[in-house]
Amino acid sequence: MPEYVPMNLAPLAQQFVLHFGEMGSRWGINRTVGQIYALLFISPRPLCADDIVEALDLSRSNVSMGLRELQGWNLVLPRHIADDRRDHFTTPADVWQILRTLAEERKKREVDPTLSVLRELLMQKPGNDEDRFAQSRMAEMHGLIEQLTTWYDDIRKLESERLVTLLALGARVTKFLDIKDKVVTLGRGRSGRKT
Repeated sequence: MPEYVPMNLAPLAQQFVLHFGEMGSRWGINRTVGQIYALLFISPRPLCADDIVEALDLSRSNVSMGLRELQGWNLVLPRHIADDRRDHFTTPADVWQILRTLAEERKKREVDPTLSVLRELLMQKPGNDEDRFAQSRMAEMHGLIEQLTTWYDDIRKLESERLVTLLALGARVTKFLDIKDKVVTLGRGRSGRKT
């Protein structure tokens, strides 16, 4: 059971915000940042920092730092409200865009640096059998990450509707691959060579 956190939210909203705070700490972000994001995500209107301070009972400095971090991840959008000089924030409306943004930011922060290090290590001349073995394992990892990165680059270009269709196919994609394999096998059988 999560600890009680005083919030000026309806029970359903509070449960969601608390859960996102818990999950945020597991994803490597500050609990407060997770809560701010969750609040902005479910809010029917853009919120200013004062709104967030009041709703989550946080300090103004925590909210400001959290909003900066979320902007750094491109997960919140500034919105201008007529006759109000304060900055207001919201999240993208399209959950697929949010997923794309998260994936792209994680790729930039985690995958790309790992690929760079692997490339550098693979270019070094191995000094002994242990180094050669280590490099062969690193080459396998590099190949896998490169392949996943190429797949990711293809997938991220798809329109949201296409992504939904692709995900809905699930394991049925293997049936398509099985049919493709049978066609290739039949083609080889007829001509005696690859088609």
